[in-house]
Amino acid sequence: MKRLHLFTLLSMLSGCFGLITCAQKPSESIRFGLVADIQYCDCETQGSRFYRNSLKKLDACVADLNQENVSFVVNLGDLTDRDTDKSLTAVLSRLNTLNGTVYNTSGNHDYDGVADNEALYARLGMPASYYSFTREGWRFVMLNTNEVSAYANVAGTPLAEELERMMQHLRETNRTNGAPYNGGVSRKQLEWLENELAVADRKAEKVIVCSHHPLYAAPGLTALNDREILAVLSAFPCVKAVISGHHHSGDFGTYSHIPCITTEGMVETEAENAYGIVEITADRIVI
Repeated sequence: MKRLHLFTLLSMLSGCFGLITCAQKPSESIRFGLVADIQYCDCETQGSRFYRNSLKKLDACVADLNQENVSFVVNLGDLTDRDTDKSLTAVLSRLNTLNGTVYNTSGNHDYDGVADNEALYARLGMPASYYSFTREGWRFVMLNTNEVSAYANVAGTPLAEELERMMQHLRETNRTNGAPYNGGVSRKQLEWLENELAVADRKAEKVIVCSHHPLYAAPGLTALNDREILAVLSAFPCVKAVISGHHHSGDFGTYSHIPCITTEGMVETEAENAYGIVEITADRIVI
């Protein structure tokens, strides 16, 4: 297993958990698997992207995560690179051999050739375009940062107007993340996110937010309305980390009180693998 050396967050995350007191009941330990940007297709290598090699890497990843007995696995999107139907069958057949539940979110490449977004989410076992689940006092919020994008079938819908407003704002503010492979979240999803965090706050839950596109650091590759999303997240001390994919070399930065972790992509090397095991205890997260 390739260790995500940039993101071994010990004392850094311990500081962000300073709100936990001795009077609070500590959370049970949670161990889960983390995968991003498998990006398989039966295609020739392009640059440092070895598309065909991802299946062998995924086989090794699944075997290791099963041996490590993780409780569940979070996939951060881009299971495929193109030819989504055929490629997705090959990837899902392997993910389905994991012992625990796989919680998927889509990536920008997963929409290649897809005319019906809901059919894609159903194939990925996603209960909705964006959703959450809870484990041992933690709420995992699975954002869909592809919802408002040029590639996700928004033409003729109100989301097309939201996309144009986002792109106009990025042009006016000289931002660099307005690329056609980046996406954002709708106003409706932002309202849902705020409600999820308010519920977590009332229930004294701690929150990890997962997304395909990074929200901070990873210059030029963050979600189109990254700052709007971060404004919501930073208002809630229950948010303990953001974990994202999309930027294959990985990155890290802290926004307000929130560590923003961008994981490395499986597709990006010829033979070296990239995936993670996340362990959460009462005072730290270790990847």
